[in-house]
Amino acid sequence: MSWMDEAMKDLRPWIGRVRTVEDDVGLMAVRRAAGAFDMDPETFSRGTELPPHWFTFIGVETVRQNDIGPDGHAKKGVVLPPVPMPRRMGAGRRVKIMGRLRAGEPALKKAEVADIVPKSGRSGDIFVLTMRHTYEQAGKTIAVDEMDAIYRPAVPAGQKTSATVPTQARTDHAWSERTELTNTLNFRFSALTWNAHRIHYDGDYTRSEEGYPALVSNGGLSMHLMVDAALSHAKGTLTGYTTRLVHPLWVGDSIEVRGDEQKDGKLRIWAADKNGVLCGEMDLEFAQ
Repeated sequence: MSWMDEAMKDLRPWIGRVRTVEDDVGLMAVRRAAGAFDMDPETFSRGTELPPHWFTFIGVETVRQNDIGPDGHAKKGVVLPPVPMPRRMGAGRRVKIMGRLRAGEPALKKAEVADIVPKSGRSGDIFVLTMRHTYEQAGKTIAVDEMDAIYRPAVPAGQKTSATVPTQARTDHAWSERTELTNTLNFRFSALTWNAHRIHYDGDYTRSEEGYPALVSNGGLSMHLMVDAALSHAKGTLTGYTTRLVHPLWVGDSIEVRGDEQKDGKLRIWAADKNGVLCGEMDLEFAQ
């Protein structure tokens, strides 16, 4: 039995566990989100329908400071399973949207450990954790969001982290939207989602402990900006999307979201960094 099989003895009982977090979808929190993305905060009042992808801002875990680990995430076993690898990064996402949240009204997030999969390959051993988040308001399911996180070993001292081989993004897009990934935007998004992962704000830690050359822009921010861009070019009501992040973006750089023309309620978009390297892909579906 490999060490990963042995580790799964402790991890397998976590599969199926559910944590429920209550949220009031507070008006000031909603207005802060609006301000972060250059929307007029005053257009949001109690009962206002929120953009379809803003469910990601509610039900965030409010972990006590003593339960924070050295990387800024909650210590293993406090919120998430104690996967025995120190580095965690978001990877893929599958979202179904059934409704819209309203500001200032109670809501629930149910966080379920959907699966834990050990894998071994050319890049070494990893664990893939899949979390299923179900958002409810007024007794109705608003969205179901499945997210994959990849756990990797520590980077040896003095070495750079292994990264995927850069691939140039397509240039035959029908439209594009560019956003500067400033320190302030990265900070404000991390604050909205209560994300204290140190790779987003602590340069010394990021370079010395995780082997990245610069601060890592929040992957959730990339996905949010991709949906924002899609909504500004698509017709109909967003009913779901799938996302795959393939290359990191750095704070201080830019993200360019590129897209095809919408066809039969489907829209394909992708993101490139300032050098044209593919960073993420997304397929969205709209009801007409």
